[in-house]
Amino acid sequence: MNQAGFAPLTHYLELPAALMQQRAAEFLAEVQRRRSVRQFSNRPVPREVIEDCLRAAGTAPSGANMQPWHFVVVETPGIKRQIREAADREELAFYQHRASPQWLADLAPLGTNASKPFLESAPCLIVVFAQLSGRTPQGEVRKHYYAVQSTGIAVGMLITAIHHAGLVCLPYTPSRMTFLNGILARPPQERPLVVLVTGYPAEDAVVPQIERKTLQQIASFI
Repeated sequence: MNQAGFAPLTHYLELPAALMQQRAAEFLAEVQRRRSVRQFSNRPVPREVIEDCLRAAGTAPSGANMQPWHFVVVETPGIKRQIREAADREELAFYQHRASPQWLADLAPLGTNASKPFLESAPCLIVVFAQLSGRTPQGEVRKHYYAVQSTGIAVGMLITAIHHAGLVCLPYTPSRMTFLNGILARPPQERPLVVLVTGYPAEDAVVPQIERKTLQQIASFI
């Protein structure tokens, strides 16, 4: 979706430095509360909330404005069951054969294993696909530039939007994900990147005690 032409930048609003600092600090405090959750309530989530979160993700920048993403929202119990059964098979192979001892050791503090019941218990799965190519309105096949990187940016914005709306989510990435194309009837030029397991946390939900890297560890100013 590459549209020619330019228009004046009318939506930018410059803020005083003090207000910028306040807003940045408030946003930091907001996102610091975000945690990946693995125990979900089965309470349904409002469809309108998910739709607005997806619209927010759709504002992400993308290579050549191709917007190379597709989001499949799965709420149907039978389809969630199919995804869970296929994922459990992949996870069993991963934990028994594919993962290195170091990988398993790194996962151990997080309490993960081959069983993924949240794929059924959560009310909503958002499966994110990166479209490696697409078609113009005239039917011409077009390569999508930086499709994976662009979709990754959209995923980050979607995770943040879900948190900001008052829900929780878990980014879930089985070691092999192509089974999602078959279950969800997506074409081969779409690559599944992540399943965002989304909903309300269970009343007894727990999260690992982790520490995040400091600013000095993640950034340099030169």
